[in-house]
Amino acid sequence: MMKKPLFALLFLFATGGVFAQGSSTSAASGGFFKQWLARTSATQAKQPGWAVPLVTTYTGLIQVARTDFVHQIAPALTTTWNYDNSKGLNLVPWANTEVAFNLPPYIQHNSTAVNGFGDVSFLGKYRIASGNAQHGNYTLSAWVLATIPTGSYKNGSTDASVAPTVGGGKGFGNFDVQSTLGTTLPTGNPAITTAGRPVAWNTVAQYRFGKLFWPEIESNATFYKGGTNDGKTQEFITPGLIVGKCALHSSDPGARAGLAVGAGMQIATSSFHSYNHGLVMSARWIF
Repeated sequence: MMKKPLFALLFLFATGGVFAQGSSTSAASGGFFKQWLARTSATQAKQPGWAVPLVTTYTGLIQVARTDFVHQIAPALTTTWNYDNSKGLNLVPWANTEVAFNLPPYIQHNSTAVNGFGDVSFLGKYRIASGNAQHGNYTLSAWVLATIPTGSYKNGSTDASVAPTVGGGKGFGNFDVQSTLGTTLPTGNPAITTAGRPVAWNTVAQYRFGKLFWPEIESNATFYKGGTNDGKTQEFITPGLIVGKCALHSSDPGARAGLAVGAGMQIATSSFHSYNHGLVMSARWIF
């Protein structure tokens, strides 16, 4: 099964390499990539430079190729690997806007369930307001995640869904807190009957040490409304560490490309939980 994470990593570095190469080429030609990256830099200069959390969606705008690996241990002690965990390519095409295409994850159950790919998803985000460290150090954004039922062998949903979410953050020197609140709305049955319309509330607190180290702790809570788990609450506390971004051309203050990695452990704190622990590992090519 190591082929799956290998392919994901190849995608990550290949995509980043294309943009890194495009950036250097366009610097000489003054073409499309140079204009794109200059526009992205100008847009991101108006927001804080916080690290992208492990689980909580980043409340600013980010341009990144990302892949995650999650290893879950269920109450019955069965294990599940999720390769990529619905991550992919995020772009900032114009001011205050981010779009993303998320690859379908590959689910390896290590049980009687059949392995297979999950669902494809897309994200559109609009940054409502923000201020960098010199102008308030805050973010406020809204986004919608749309999921298409492309999963195989019951590894995805039976119906498409949309998940409107709002998120904001505030920084205090090297410390910041980001929080998001959203709900998943299936578009038809049987997903409405089985999954319901769960509400997700994620909050992360981060502190920056030096230039590269971002220890964090997250609360990842889901409140189930309707469906087979109606009325139940699931929460995980996730301590973790993000390292980066590590610039590829540190001598060039205008260079954007860099690598960030992170890891953390989800620990179930609610009496109801679909798994006990979840090891989350993440690699990001930021450009």
